[in-house]
Parts: sequence; C-alpha cells; structure tokens
Amino acid sequence: MTLELAGLDLGDGATVDALVALQRASYGVEAELIGVAELPPMRETPEQLRASGETFLVARRDGRLVGAVGYARDGDVVDIHRLVVDPAAFRGGIATALLDALEARERDAARWTVGTGAANAPARALYERRGFAVADELVVGDGIRYVRLDRPGGE
Repeated sequence: MTLELAGLDLGDGATVDALVALQRASYGVEAELIGVAELPPMRETPEQLRASGETFLVARRDGRLVGAVGYARDGDVVDIHRLVVDPAAFRGGIATALLDALEARERDAARWTVGTGAANAPARALYERRGFAVADELVVGDGIRYVRLDRPGGE
C-alpha cells in the first residue's frame, strides 16, 4: 500500500467532501482526547473549507484520502492550520509524511507555527519531535486549553 502525496484541488467537490468527512473523524478523536464534545472544525462545511485561504497537501492510500495538512504562508512564516489523519490509519506515518512533504515544499521558511489542544499528547509529541516548542498557552472557546508551538526554519 503506497502512500501518494499531492496538492488538493479545492474545485473537486468529491475530494473536498471527503476532506470534510476526514477532518470530522480526526477532530472527533482530538475532542475526546481533550475532553470536549466537539471542536469548531467538526462543523466546517465544504464551502467554508474552500474559503479558508489555506493551501492543502493530501495523502491517499489505494486512492482513498487518509490525511491532509492545511497551511498558510505569510512572508517567511508557515502557519499549519490543520493536520488530520483518518483514525483507522493512526500511527501509520501519514502525519509525518505530510509534514515532511510540507517542509520540503516550504524549506526556505524562517519560522513555523502550529496549534493544538493542550491535552492532545500525540499531536504535541509529533510536533515536539520535529523541534517545535510551546510558545503560548491560552483558553479558547468553551474552556479549551490550546497551545501554540513554534520552531525556527531550517531544522
């Protein structure tokens, strides 16, 4: 089973619908991990996803969407807005492969930033292994503890 990484065509309705379903499942697991009923991306519609202004890289296995990373670049800063993996494919290297592809694509970035639920230990461990460190912690929404992790470029 080969993993195929590619950009996402936001004009392809079926793929956008599949990404919305994928992120609902993935964020559902994060919601459980951090002890909340739901997270805002679980309510996102295909139209909202298209209007996000993010660039997406997706991972497919045997033609099926199994992961995606959405990000924005502002000058020399890459802000990872979302990293989602099909729960059935957790711990299969998909998140790592997506981050590797993103870092290769944006290798000249001077700084990287990402956020996650403070209690999302698997996500925090993934980012920390890649050199990210907690830069800020705050409470958002319905009392959700959120951390922002930053890393200089070139790591």
